[in-house]
Amino acid sequence: MSQAAVAAVDLGASGGRVMVGRAGPGQLELAEAHRFANEPVTAGGTLHWDILRLYAGVLEGLRAAARSAPLASIGIDSWGVDYGLLDAAGVLLGNPVHYRDARTGGALERLAAAIPPEELYAVTGIQQLPINTVCQLTAAAGTPQLAAARTLLLIPDLIGYWLTGEIGTELTNASTTQLFDVRAQSWSAEVLARTGIPAGLFTALRRPGDTVGELRPEVASSVQGNGNSWPAASAQPGRPRGLPTVVAVGSHDTASAVVAVPAAGRDFAYISCGTWSLVGMELDQPVLTEASRAANFTNETGIDGTIRYLRNVMGLWVLQESMRAWSAAGHPAELGPLLDQAAAVPAFAAVVDVDDPAFLPPGDMPGRIAAACRRTGQPCTSSAVAPGTRCCASSPRTRAACR
Repeated sequence: MSQAAVAAVDLGASGGRVMVGRAGPGQLELAEAHRFANEPVTAGGTLHWDILRLYAGVLEGLRAAARSAPLASIGIDSWGVDYGLLDAAGVLLGNPVHYRDARTGGALERLAAAIPPEELYAVTGIQQLPINTVCQLTAAAGTPQLAAARTLLLIPDLIGYWLTGEIGTELTNASTTQLFDVRAQSWSAEVLARTGIPAGLFTALRRPGDTVGELRPEVASSVQGNGNSWPAASAQPGRPRGLPTVVAVGSHDTASAVVAVPAAGRDFAYISCGTWSLVGMELDQPVLTEASRAANFTNETGIDGTIRYLRNVMGLWVLQESMRAWSAAGHPAELGPLLDQAAAVPAFAAVVDVDDPAFLPPGDMPGRIAAACRRTGQPCTSSAVAPGTRCCASSPRTRAACR
């Protein structure tokens, strides 16, 4: 029988993958088992994550992983802040809403009326962003869906629940919600009470390394590969022994990324670049000063009691959305040649603040870049907006605006 392995499920804002790892004395082997797209869907005017497609991708990845070796355990990480709501029977109440959906417009102002930003930061240490879970729940207040909800699970915990039937919330992802007391390392009863968010929605907290549970027998049967030794589903009460176990990891993807940095102590900085770029360092204690809040730094919980002191800044989202807009306008661009073309263009022909809120939602990103250039009196060049086309050629509307 081949050596037992572990499966790592990594869900990002643009795609997911399942990796297989084998560890031994002085040895770590990693191989990609499956990769799949994460394509949000707009329905009824709301931008959703296609969570069932993501779950199907996870199952397909676990099947591919199990074909290579018996699986001893599974870990799951994803982006932060987003969640699914379950009813009293544990059934999902609709696809989770994407953090970039427009529903959080005005939520920061409503949140500030309930609890001033400086007081909220003193408890949570999280920078003010409309994507935060607390803003999403503020926006959802009074909706029938929230009224019917009995349990809130962040994305990795929702996938873990479907795999195991066990409910809980992993600590590092909980810390991104702006509902978490960063000093007490627990849900903040004060923040929940002052915002009017039902405390009963929130589950017991898990730490990285805690066991979530064994795979449901029917899930194990679905992913079981040839030659694996775990037993088939049993009709007996309880669960058959020997099934792969889901183990809590640093389920916020940045927590897992930072713990993997090959550095000792706290004398290093990191840049974790994806749709967002996270720029920061590890600390032993949170920094909750007014100067830290004013500089918009955030204090997220890391592995082994560390604090990830960082700022969320724009990452590859602008590039991703620009490529999507060019393709929709009939100007598809491949990333490799695009980067080569960009390297040949003189630097700083125009400088745009991509952390401006205008760039947060999906849409015509090249048009927004052109508008920012015009607004700041900078040249709007074809190379800055749409490769191989005239300025602002991503849509008829932006073409007209650029004439």
